[in-house]
Amino acid sequence: MENIITSKDNPVIKLYQKLSSSKKERSEYGLFVLEGMRIAEDALKEDSGITHLLVTVSAREKAEELLLQADLRNAKIFVISNELGSRISSTGTTQGIFAICRIPVRRQIQFTENGRYIVLYGLQDPGNMGMIIRTADALGIDGLILSGSCDLYNPKVIRSTMGSVFRTRIMIENDTERLFALLKNGGAETAASVIDKNAESINSCGFTGCQAVFIGNEGSGLPKEISQRCDRRITIPMNGTINSLNAAMAAGIIMWELKK
Repeated sequence: MENIITSKDNPVIKLYQKLSSSKKERSEYGLFVLEGMRIAEDALKEDSGITHLLVTVSAREKAEELLLQADLRNAKIFVISNELGSRISSTGTTQGIFAICRIPVRRQIQFTENGRYIVLYGLQDPGNMGMIIRTADALGIDGLILSGSCDLYNPKVIRSTMGSVFRTRIMIENDTERLFALLKNGGAETAASVIDKNAESINSCGFTGCQAVFIGNEGSGLPKEISQRCDRRITIPMNGTINSLNAAMAAGIIMWELKK
């Protein structure tokens, strides 16, 4: 282990901050960051490619096992001052554990006869995306496809997944034509999640065979041309004057129904 890092100009600290704040930097370096004991443990458990592990002075003792596992995987380990930990943290109260990881190669999802898939189309809120990934992991969804959505490796997304990002099959396809061709070739029936009383109620529409449900943007939903290209349109019926749900909540309900 090296001497304690105290300078904000240290190359590793500067790299961490670049990756934390910029999608462009993450893409160029092929790296992303994460923060927290539990998610760092999950990353190591899933062998997700941690290249650097940074631990504050105050967190060093409680992180002994984590440091050992990181060392066994040839990660570079650094002890940083508590002040630096607070400086680079993206949370209110940091646990003092930070890591830099390699962005994995995202392979095309392999569709199965009775597979259940979610397409996040134009989703922009990192917290919503992270929660949807976590729920998909919990419910056993077979794959997620991101299209025109926020950066999967945004620190807020990674943190919100609580480690599920390392266990869930996720692919990115930003070209709409390739996306629909992928779903068609995979034998998936597509459904657009919409706010429309004339659409099929999710309570009774039924899901058989290979299914892919589109979830749209938090504010504007799915573009009309996308919902019209889907095989069917489904909706979550709501009481009273409520006419919309948080995207992550709606996705959770849809995934529950998909897995029934």
